[in-house]
Amino acid sequence: MKLVSFERQGKSGFGVVTADGEGVIDLVAALGNRYRDLQSLLAADAVEEVRPLLGRAADFALADATLLPVIPNPSKIWCVGLNYADHVLETGREISEQPVFFLRVADSQVGHGVAIPRPPESPTLDFEGEIAIVIGKPGRRIAEADAWDHIAGYACYNDASIRAWQMHTQQWCPGKNFWRTGAFGPWMVTADEIPAGAVMTLVTRLNGVEVQRATTEMLIHSIPRQIAYASSIAPLQAGDVIVTGTPGGIGAKRTPPLWMKPGDIVEVEVDRLGILRNPIVDEY
Repeated sequence: MKLVSFERQGKSGFGVVTADGEGVIDLVAALGNRYRDLQSLLAADAVEEVRPLLGRAADFALADATLLPVIPNPSKIWCVGLNYADHVLETGREISEQPVFFLRVADSQVGHGVAIPRPPESPTLDFEGEIAIVIGKPGRRIAEADAWDHIAGYACYNDASIRAWQMHTQQWCPGKNFWRTGAFGPWMVTADEIPAGAVMTLVTRLNGVEVQRATTEMLIHSIPRQIAYASSIAPLQAGDVIVTGTPGGIGAKRTPPLWMKPGDIVEVEVDRLGILRNPIVDEY
């Protein structure tokens, strides 16, 4: 199933995409208003309540809604840095024994199709195509062997960064949290459609030109390792997000640097998930 969060006619909601990919079944109404958003559906362990509804006609066209980040209100967004060897190499760093984690905040994100604003503070807006996992089953100190059971689904992610601000200090947080610069979507593909450990291919394109490509086989710290590590720090809750890392090819390490600018279109495609697409505009 493909589950989406959206805004339509001044109200936010969530739904399931119809089989043809063109429509949405409004799950707030269809499930009797028992769940206000996707996070609450996951927290109630109620995803299977959606399956009997899949034969219904769409309530509206997908194109008629503004898509929100897949989980608009996660309690935590853990992001993993330096998790592909070619990216570590291009940054001049060394592979770390432990995963490199940093945090994003919820309002640093937008949904599929929504413009990413380039802030006036710096033109150094860079792309980072990634795969995000969404936690379904909560847990603390989750063993790697059990980690796959805690995943509700997967989505495309663009951990877009303001590089100049990221490099102001050794702490990356400022450059990773400019308002609405990260993209998350277009939907979450539920974990039952992707076997545990299945290889996924990630491609990032800028204006139709491929700028990044990798597979999950190339991750330094695997998805189970990431879940185990993050859940040692604090309990993972339903709806929490782990963004698994970007491969080499970032704009900052090109000659000359390749920054995203107004009028550009950036796409993150994952073969089993779909395409996350966002235009770039200047923030006013």
